[in-house]
Amino acid sequence: MSAPSPGRILYCHCAYAQVVPAETKTVVLEQLSASGIAFEAVPDLCEMSAKRDPGLAEIASGGGTIVACYPRAVKWLFNAAGTPLPSDVTILNMREAAAADVAVALGLAPQVETS
Repeated sequence: MSAPSPGRILYCHCAYAQVVPAETKTVVLEQLSASGIAFEAVPDLCEMSAKRDPGLAEIASGGGTIVACYPRAVKWLFNAAGTPLPSDVTILNMREAAAADVAVALGLAPQVETS
């Protein structure tokens, strides 16, 4: 049985802080890309927040699931940019969760390794 549909998905590649394990980011992005599920990818939410990018307001209004790092950090980034996230947004933490766990939370079938 798969997880419920996460709705709109935003994937952050955490390109500048480099705090999320590279393998985790790569596997999650590959699984999302192969799934056929629509998602939006951004290079770095931290940079967007620092620049007060107006795109954050659009992201915040969309609800759904954000795949990034610590939920408290993601919420703080949006608050700092003046666009608080609604309470129904789910934040998946690639910094601590394994790529397989993130995939399951997104309702993606786990990839089976072949030898």
